Amino acid sequence: MKNKIINKQIKINENIILSNDSPIVIIAGPCVIESEKHAMFLAEKLKKITSDLKMPFIFKSSYDKANRSSFDSYRGPGIDEGIKILAKIKNYLNLPIITDVHSEDQVQIVSNNVDFLQIPAFLSRQTDLIKACAFTKKPVNIKKGQFLAPDDMKNVVIKMEKFGNKKIALTERGTSFGYHNLVVDFRSIEIMKSIGYPVIFDVTHSVQIPSGFGTSSSGNREFILPLSKASVAVGISALFLEVHDDPNNALSDGMNSLDIKDFKQLLIYIKTIDSFVKKYKL
Repeated sequence: MKNKIINKQIKINENIILSNDSPIVIIAGPCVIESEKHAMFLAEKLKKITSDLKMPFIFKSSYDKANRSSFDSYRGPGIDEGIKILAKIKNYLNLPIITDVHSEDQVQIVSNNVDFLQIPAFLSRQTDLIKACAFTKKPVNIKKGQFLAPDDMKNVVIKMEKFGNKKIALTERGTSFGYHNLVVDFRSIEIMKSIGYPVIFDVTHSVQIPSGFGTSSSGNREFILPLSKASVAVGISALFLEVHDDPNNALSDGMNSLDIKDFKQLLIYIKTIDSFVKKYKL
């Protein structure tokens, strides 16, 4: 039997609430903005599929991948151009947006244009970044560092709360074990849920092989579906996926991105499992 867990909700906008007990939210998009045309194309496709399935959807993409393996790797259009593109998608398609922030000086401009801030896993313990995000009063998704045990996230949450923001979500994205490998321990989801906030599972980064190609990451996208099903069976507030129309030629994280042609079928599986688990409070 499960222990009684306080289950907070966070409101992203008028239509989307994140809660470990509510219908699952889908957070999806390309790893990085490759162009305005490409990001808009994917956002429209993803919105159509999620709308048809009546599943809440948040669009994600990064304006800058600040922790690429190689100096020569594509990082994105940068904050000025990238935020213009995300704001255009938000307004044109009426979609909530989540994106990464990497430093305190980026936080205000980003928070003025998106609905949901995200602190990357490598920066999950950066107190000044947490403080800057907290002060925006926007919802903040904090990805668990690959180097952290799940119960270490309590200290991260306390920092955010002390800075006056309780609109918090926590994301599991795998833990480093050995060389170039990430492992998902599904106990981590339950442990982070016990902290009391919505938990998201980032499935596509969990199948990443960091620096697997030497100067870039590789990945095992064949495990996206089984890990997605497993996480939803445990019970999560949202599933986070990087999705691309041509993942083998994506400019970032292509090998661990889901092909958009497989997106709808994955969501059908996910919605079925999520409905069952939450209906019977498993």
